[in-house]
Amino acid sequence: MSPAAIDFAILWPALIAGLLVTATHVPLGIQVLNRGIVFIDLAIAQIAGLGVICADWLGFEPQGWAVQVSALAAALAGALLLTWTEKRWPEVQEAVIGVTFILAASGALIVLAANPQGAEHLKDLLVGQILWVNPGRLVPVAVAYAVILAVWFALRERVGSVGFYLLFACAVTASVQLVGLYLVFTTLIVPALATRHLARRRVVVGYALGAAGYALGLVVSALSDWPSGPAIVWVMTALAIVVFAFAPRRVIVR
Repeated sequence: MSPAAIDFAILWPALIAGLLVTATHVPLGIQVLNRGIVFIDLAIAQIAGLGVICADWLGFEPQGWAVQVSALAAALAGALLLTWTEKRWPEVQEAVIGVTFILAASGALIVLAANPQGAEHLKDLLVGQILWVNPGRLVPVAVAYAVILAVWFALRERVGSVGFYLLFACAVTASVQLVGLYLVFTTLIVPALATRHLARRRVVVGYALGAAGYALGLVVSALSDWPSGPAIVWVMTALAIVVFAFAPRRVIVR
């Protein structure tokens, strides 16, 4: 496809969706990396996805409020469970998160087993359909993200584990339905990894990296006919390697 053939009417809602996800996931991803609970996003996103699948199985409208409530309730329940396990067994929290993810993923497969479109639902959950995001969904998601960011930046040192897990669950619930689980994980962890040695402005550089990853990934996808989600994952990771290689390091005084 030539550059002139790129349909920006399709790309701009996808880009805005990516920028919205980046806005919340970069600071939360840095906190996830600092806490050493990297796979929490996969677990909670998968739990939220299980809520969506169960609501769909019960016959609720795919984009209706019942599905959103089901996804959020499932994610919040998972967040509270992981908060409790972190206090009860902190030394094995990462393993508990892994088991939680496997249970939620297996549960989704069980529910989808009798659905003739189960494979397509599962693909949408994992890879997402960022190119076909409904522009009407962006406004309520933007409002929800603005509230999450306001609470996070205002009370970051005081939210505690419970507050962090609940904010995280709310953010991931919206994101996984917007861009899919793969992009949720990538946006959380890749910028955080790439900027972990930065002396200052870590969040700002992380935002720039996430935004560039979505923008260039969408262009690469349009020009090459690659699936958008995987293209963004690869482009953002390649940019992260460059950032990590050339970013100034902290000076450690011994």
